[in-house]
Amino acid sequence: MKPVSLPLCITLLLMAVTGVPAQTLSVPETLRRLETQQDTDNDRKITIRDRTTAFELRSTDGQVLRTLTNVYRLSVALQELKRAEMRGQPELPLDALRLDEGIVDRTHRLIREVYWDALTRRIDADHIDQVVVDSKVVTSGDYLYVPASDPAAVRYFQTLEKEAQQNGRTPPLKVVVLPPAAGITPEFVRNLDGYHGLLSLKLETNAQGRIRGVPYVVPGGRFNEVYCWDSYFIVLGLLQDGRHDLARGMADNFLYMVEHYGMIPNANRTYYLTRSQPPFLTSIVRSVYEAGAADRNWMARALKIAMAEYRNVWLAPSRLVRIGSHELSRYYDSGEGPCPEVEPGHYDEKIAPWLAQARSAGDPALTPYRFLNEYLYAGKHADLRVDGLTLRDFFKHDRAVRESGHDTTHRFDDRTADFATIDLNSLLYKYEADFAELIEREFNGRLEIVNGEEATTTYWRKRAEARKTAITALMWDEERGYFFDYDFAGKTRSTYISATGLYPLWAKVLDPGNETDRARARRVAAYAREKLEERAGLAATARESVSAAKRTDQRQWDYPFGWAPHQMLAWQGLKQFGLDADAERLAYRWLYAIAKNARDFNGTIPEKLDVVTGSHDVFVEYGNVGTKFDYIAPEGFGWMNASFQVGTNYLSPARLNDLRALKPPPED
Repeated sequence: MKPVSLPLCITLLLMAVTGVPAQTLSVPETLRRLETQQDTDNDRKITIRDRTTAFELRSTDGQVLRTLTNVYRLSVALQELKRAEMRGQPELPLDALRLDEGIVDRTHRLIREVYWDALTRRIDADHIDQVVVDSKVVTSGDYLYVPASDPAAVRYFQTLEKEAQQNGRTPPLKVVVLPPAAGITPEFVRNLDGYHGLLSLKLETNAQGRIRGVPYVVPGGRFNEVYCWDSYFIVLGLLQDGRHDLARGMADNFLYMVEHYGMIPNANRTYYLTRSQPPFLTSIVRSVYEAGAADRNWMARALKIAMAEYRNVWLAPSRLVRIGSHELSRYYDSGEGPCPEVEPGHYDEKIAPWLAQARSAGDPALTPYRFLNEYLYAGKHADLRVDGLTLRDFFKHDRAVRESGHDTTHRFDDRTADFATIDLNSLLYKYEADFAELIEREFNGRLEIVNGEEATTTYWRKRAEARKTAITALMWDEERGYFFDYDFAGKTRSTYISATGLYPLWAKVLDPGNETDRARARRVAAYAREKLEERAGLAATARESVSAAKRTDQRQWDYPFGWAPHQMLAWQGLKQFGLDADAERLAYRWLYAIAKNARDFNGTIPEKLDVVTGSHDVFVEYGNVGTKFDYIAPEGFGWMNASFQVGTNYLSPARLNDLRALKPPPED
């Protein structure tokens, strides 16, 4: 039977009643000794990289209560003592250290009880000073943008602005009213350079009559904005942990953004208003509704809003691609030029070929900064070409890969806007199929949209079938038995192997009830196992594809790195086709790597993993969020947290016991 740690209050009560001597430690003294003796590399963590020795836990009267000899228990002691210090506790009962809690159960508990709340944000009077801050851009104040279409929000936030002025807030809080969605053009967004800010979200009134921001969960601690595709996976984790309130809040904020900003931006910052991210709105809505967190009237309204997003964003002329008799969609950002949120100097190496041409044309001292300013604001250098691409082409593709959520990868040969991708079109098929199924199941096949106009199951089934036909014709490779992106500029199917080739199983582009489709699903699973499966799960892309690209720079959405969304969609997709053993095997590999990293590295839960080594030591491109902290991993990372909570559902009881024992997965 697993040892149970008694809550502090119960421990103290028992000691008082029984008269048993207190097994209590001095928090500052024990913490000081632990750090001094065991944190040998002075990184404010205890990990397998420290030269640890046996450590005595002593009571306040000098008794040796327990001797710790392994790194995991030493790191747990460090974390719990630090938490006690932060709470202002001078002493702590031995049981409160939770030394016998295994890493799997500990990680589950921390995510459920601590991390979700640590990642939760609200935009309101109590939280505005935290959420309005943005380290990615430089502005003259903290800007909050509020839609004119929500007059109650405008009044509320303008009142906050006046109060901030009266209180002498520095930097000043500046509330700006945004025009209707039709007025949010690329030119409008570009003119916000130097004035970018947070986009307000939905407000609610609580039982006490107080206005509060509807809560949302951010991906990691450095973020204060809600991100588009991260949120679906976070919602699954929240629902798994019974946090229906937060899951519903996420959905309500997404619906609010479509209503008032015309889309779900990459995240709720003004510089993201020209692009979205992989669309999961119907899946979020459906998950929340089917968990009992919303009623049928809410579902009807949500479906209407999701249809507006589908039509106005993903069927917009800039994203719709006609290939013969087929229609597919692509990722596309309507903005122009460099993305304002990137770090200074980010583009210097990438624009070097165009800059070299400009220098050789008579301006040898031209700097990257001046070159880009002249391009953006003086109309210069627009005719320069490298491999046939202008600077405008380069930035269009750079922005499109950011909308894809896979920034960055060699998968698109730096031409993302030229591809109809298998992931996007599988996701849009899922929208169409969800509309058809939910309208039939919940509304008898017909849902009134506006002024007598109806959405019908028949209409949406036809749209889904048309997209399935296009996907099968253009993206299915019969010889390889796998799905690939379609390069419509080159009029050819890509051969770059990606984990997104499994999306059609999750979205049910392939029909689990059709034998031909079931056979295809088995081929997809076998191909992914051969080309993508590694020690710690699925790689984002295949090693052979990265090698064939012949690029020297490593990118984070390529081999050897793996990401939670790819794993989670693959597990569910495989399970839907009865491929439970494949789903369990992949889930076990991923969960084992997360648990082992957390055990060996002071509770670390990173943004991504090197799936070849199973390590969190991934410092490519933007680094690895969630790996830099002192003493305590404060919140993990959103979709990694979710993958750990959801992933154990795919394990048999025997394999779950293996995971708790940290039994390594097979090497093959």
